[in-house]
Amino acid sequence: MSLVVQKFGGSSVANIERIENVARKVIASREAGHDVVVVVSAMKGETDRLNELAYGAAQNTTPRPREHDLLLSTGETVTIALLTMVLERMGSPARCLTGAQVRILTDSAFSKARIQDIDAESIRGDLGAGRIVVVAGFQGVDENGSITTLGRGGSDTTAVALAAALEADECQIYTDVDGVYTTDPRVVPTARRLEQVTFEEMLELASLGSKVLQIRAVEFAGKYQVPLRVLSSFQDGPGTLITTEGQNMQQGSMEEPLIAGIAFTRDEAKLTMIGVPDTPGVATQILGPVADANIEVDMIVQNISNDGLTDFTFTVNKTEYDRALDILSQQAKVLGAREVFGDSSIGKLSLVGVGMRSHAGVASRMFKALAAEGINIQMISTSEIKISVVTDEKYLELGTRALHKAFELDDRSGKTVSVEGQSD
Repeated sequence: MSLVVQKFGGSSVANIERIENVARKVIASREAGHDVVVVVSAMKGETDRLNELAYGAAQNTTPRPREHDLLLSTGETVTIALLTMVLERMGSPARCLTGAQVRILTDSAFSKARIQDIDAESIRGDLGAGRIVVVAGFQGVDENGSITTLGRGGSDTTAVALAAALEADECQIYTDVDGVYTTDPRVVPTARRLEQVTFEEMLELASLGSKVLQIRAVEFAGKYQVPLRVLSSFQDGPGTLITTEGQNMQQGSMEEPLIAGIAFTRDEAKLTMIGVPDTPGVATQILGPVADANIEVDMIVQNISNDGLTDFTFTVNKTEYDRALDILSQQAKVLGAREVFGDSSIGKLSLVGVGMRSHAGVASRMFKALAAEGINIQMISTSEIKISVVTDEKYLELGTRALHKAFELDDRSGKTVSVEGQSD
């Protein structure tokens, strides 16, 4: 008998009707001969409601982290109890467990705790007794017995960590979409569902704007070699398998997909320092204060020196733009730079695919397709399996459609896709 871990997000358990739909899917897996561990999020909107209560109780100051985590964890506790009740009513023996009851041991970094160990014995005992085990996602317990939460995407991380600890055959992430697509179907209705992608490709897509899976969960799955499958909670289908390169791939398939997908993000802002003295260590002098302010830098470009001066450009998340611009302006005075300016109306467009390793000309094909649409490229960044460019934000969707067509990623059946939302 194989073992699967199934995770259902907040929209999948938003009300009793949807919880019943989850229960039917879980029972179908059990009847197909699988042992099943289910991980669930809080009901849709519940974590936001609890968060509002916390700040109201704290009179709009920051709530105490320990009590805040305890409060937020109750959302998942409600869901596991309700799902277990529905499973029992439908005739399937089940048992629910909180993160503390499983003993998902974490560090004490409240609101962003990291999993250190999992004691899977209680789960194995319930599975051996023929029960479906329902576990609260997003939460754990530290060595002092305090409840902790894992931060954004925590339920995905819980599911993958349990799958690793239990040596599950597959971890199935049920979302609002029926798999990973070549790009956002809301921008390109003819986007194609991918049968398989590698951990590397999924990590890049997630980090570059795709919101189907959280980066942390994909990293965990890749580290422990846990096969992931993205499926829809609302329709049947094979979904998308995320696995290691070459593992379970169809014969010859690795030679076919040049590009796995196209990701884009509007959350970028660009800052430039003009006429900075080109001396050793200048990059550290510019970026050091930015890093000290805990602002993450993405793309970096330094121009060739001219008369001992150079221009330095980098991008940050748009939410950090004002702070970064202020820091850069102060540092320009220290360095004697000529000018500092920024642009918060940019976006990043990226091609991702392991096929780039063995195919030349991908970049030129990308640039040609964008040029044909009159889209100017401001910055370029590359890796072994990724090419990213910065353009004006207003051209992101046009650029995505142009690249999707240029690399022949459209669904060959011509069907269009509608989506309800993203993973919780």
